[in-house]
Amino acid sequence: MTVTRPTASLAVLLCGALLLTGCGATAPGAPPDEAATTLTNCGQQVRIPAGGPRRAVSLNQGTTEIMLALGLADRMAGTATWTDPVMKGLEKANAGVPRLAENNPSFEKVLDTEPDFVAASFASTLGKGGVATREQFEKLGVPTYLSPSDCVGKDNSGDGDGVRTKPLTMDTVYGEVRDLARIFGVERRGEELTARLKARVAKATAGLNARDVTLLYWFSDARSPYMAGCCGAPGVITREVGAENVFDDTTEEWPQINWETVADRNPDVLVIGDLTRTAQTGESAAKKIEFLESNPATRTMDAVRHKRYVLLSGQSMNPTIRTVEGIEQVAAGLRRFGLSG
Repeated sequence: MTVTRPTASLAVLLCGALLLTGCGATAPGAPPDEAATTLTNCGQQVRIPAGGPRRAVSLNQGTTEIMLALGLADRMAGTATWTDPVMKGLEKANAGVPRLAENNPSFEKVLDTEPDFVAASFASTLGKGGVATREQFEKLGVPTYLSPSDCVGKDNSGDGDGVRTKPLTMDTVYGEVRDLARIFGVERRGEELTARLKARVAKATAGLNARDVTLLYWFSDARSPYMAGCCGAPGVITREVGAENVFDDTTEEWPQINWETVADRNPDVLVIGDLTRTAQTGESAAKKIEFLESNPATRTMDAVRHKRYVLLSGQSMNPTIRTVEGIEQVAAGLRRFGLSG
């Protein structure tokens, strides 16, 4: 789940001087680059010149952490839109990459880095009302990439965070890892990272039996809470641990659901987003738990009375490589609560 804000006015002319340099365009009359990498991404053809990006900008934490995990920090010119501290083990690499903004940077701020590639986790980031559209970047010769997890089997045409037309799987996330590895010419690293992630999922879920356990995922906001629907990253976690999401009956990614309905569903375990940002009310896990234990509609729920809480980072509840973290932590929580079969 992401948060957007209105961007500053888009000054396309800022890139005029960069068209033949940092913005990545090919000079008129130049021969085609036969060694270029071409792939189809979310219905668009993306062409990456030979050698891969050297000044990449990642506009969401999810794509940033994949690039860092692939050892690409020295080929990144900036990152943006963070909900959490960087993934453990990537602190040193991340420290060397400029952070353009905590949320969406302006189009001009991104162009100032002279990017030759821009990636994002969410269609709302590379769309109207976000940083800029993919077309705006590509008109300036800057190829773009959108995480397949936010377009494959998903309809983003309405309001909110989109609707899933088919359940997300980790294969889509692994596909993103391989795509980015191919774009940067580090395919072996992509395969190695994917293998490590798969091994972690297998280890976390081995022998787990939670078929009679119900879960609820609360991402953010206490007044109009965002709860997970059936089929995004929380759906991946739920299926991997063999449990059931109490809101499996909605295909919305993050519907806003009133507390009376939540209490009526009475989940066995509450999976709570522990966010460091302050965009909504009730972002941190501590604030969420304080609310749950004091609100008349929720304090008598079984999960609240027995304090069956699993705390996840926001990124673990988004479709990223951190979803594996979510699987591990939910599986560990079910075992800790004696609900693992």
